[in-house]
Amino acid sequence: QVQLVESGGGLVRAGDSLRLSCAASVGTTGRYATAWFRQAPGKGREFVASIRWSGSRTYYATSVQGRFTISRDSTKNTVYLQMNSLSTEDTAVYYCGEDSFDSGSYAADEYKYWGQGTQITVSS
Repeated sequence: QVQLVESGGGLVRAGDSLRLSCAASVGTTGRYATAWFRQAPGKGREFVASIRWSGSRTYYATSVQGRFTISRDSTKNTVYLQMNSLSTEDTAVYYCGEDSFDSGSYAADEYKYWGQGTQITVSS
């Protein structure tokens, strides 16, 4: 039912900034939380940030706290991830997901819908 499309990835240099977008292309139904996860080669899917439907409750992994900001624009059915001060450790495929109960969980298996992912590569 729900289709999520990530965009905004690419090649950047350490210290640069970029913004990822996660668009719900078929529109929103009900209340749900949206999260960003990332997966680097040889690693599992890692929680990055999440935002509940209200938009006022956000959660961040300690590794990105203070550098990344997640936000929601309900009028556009889009969630953003502003990433500042990028480092090589941020290199990964980034995925957005939506749950069905508006919890903003750290656990990937709590999210029902996923986008296709977008690659972020940070060079030193």
